[in-house]
Amino acid sequence: MKAIQYQAYGSYEENRLVEVDRPKPKDGEVLVKMSTVGINPLDNTFRSGHIYLATPANVPRVGGHTAHQAGDRVFVGALGWGLVTDGTWREYVAAPAAAISPIPANIDDDVAAAYLAGAGYLSGYLALTEFAKFQPGQTVLAPAIGSAVGMETLQVARRLGASMTISTASTTQKAEQARAAGYEDVIDLSNESMKDGVLRITDGKGVDIVVDGVSGNLTGQALASLAFGGTVVVVGYAGGRQADVSITDIIWKGATIRGFTFRLFKPETVAAAREVLLGYLKAGDLQPTIAKVFPLSDAPEAVRYLIEDRPFGRVLMRV
Repeated sequence: MKAIQYQAYGSYEENRLVEVDRPKPKDGEVLVKMSTVGINPLDNTFRSGHIYLATPANVPRVGGHTAHQAGDRVFVGALGWGLVTDGTWREYVAAPAAAISPIPANIDDDVAAAYLAGAGYLSGYLALTEFAKFQPGQTVLAPAIGSAVGMETLQVARRLGASMTISTASTTQKAEQARAAGYEDVIDLSNESMKDGVLRITDGKGVDIVVDGVSGNLTGQALASLAFGGTVVVVGYAGGRQADVSITDIIWKGATIRGFTFRLFKPETVAAAREVLLGYLKAGDLQPTIAKVFPLSDAPEAVRYLIEDRPFGRVLMRV
């Protein structure tokens, strides 16, 4: 069967189309024929070797941090896929029965894939409810409106009852695109800083919660954007792994900073969150957004497009 596999850590081109054996399900597993898969920024992190598990013993590896839709219309997803075990960028996957759930009948294949791609909904929900202890009426900032964490955290926060949801865009064009899609409070970083934008929108109060999937230069701005007693949950580092922060923002704002990783949550906590989010999806409260769909053979370009072009929405591949 066809699969996208990297045999060494490095550039996008290490994502190679290869022929591998079709998996044989063990007891308790189901053979799933993949249809559409999503691309997660973590897929790029794994392949480029920027993670502690990037060792010579952990290659070759089939990519695909999460799976999306397969066979008779089911979601497939399990933590660690594409990192410590082969992922979903292949024609068939042998998945544990517990990793499979039905796709709602009113959701088509691409929307189903976009719903899970990037794990933005799940990350945002857990960051808000488990770490930040979100309460209705609070204000939420999630930078990078086109990203999974930025866009989908805002949708979850709205559903949970946030009084205000704020994001950022790197260009005026993307800010206007976001506003046209219904995201009213988007800070155009080409015109003002994130801190200045947040203080303008909140009348100087700052925000209660920041869910930050960007980090890098924005981490200091995230802390400076907090209201007193606020929380920053660091979910990712698409903008860089080094940050320059003011310690006074941490002290005098009484800030809480949490690092996000799925390993911190009990399996039953993640399962419960997925059930809640699936209910939101069925009800139409979540709007997965698709930027572009590539064929599986174009995996190197698909990953490059996600990482470098930073599109407005999810990037998918058809198997």
